[in-house]
Amino acid sequence: MPKGAHVWTDERSEQTIGILLRSGVILSALVVLAGGILYLVHYGAIAADYRHFHGEPGDLRNVRGIGGDMLRWHSRGLIQFGLLLLIATPVARVAFSVLAFALERDGKYVVITLIVLGLLVYSLAGGGF
Repeated sequence: MPKGAHVWTDERSEQTIGILLRSGVILSALVVLAGGILYLVHYGAIAADYRHFHGEPGDLRNVRGIGGDMLRWHSRGLIQFGLLLLIATPVARVAFSVLAFALERDGKYVVITLIVLGLLVYSLAGGGF
């Protein structure tokens, strides 16, 4: 390997994972905050009615609906999207770990991490055991 070439190390992986996790949490918090502010602007003066339970509307029960509401700057869609980002952050960490182990040429950990990633995606997609 030429002198001065960049080598992927455990330390570099840990630093990148730390940045990924912090960025995901901060981005998620900012999106939820924006949605919360919009929600209070639109509905803050309305008194809550606790006599009847009102579940989430149908458009906030799937990713496509949440994405559509988020793009239209609907407050509840923004809040839900921020929560999806928060859930996606550790999944992205596992996905990055696959890449990091591959760059380190550690085949055993690539396989193990791919299994973990597969189980995460399966469970988040609604699968069951």
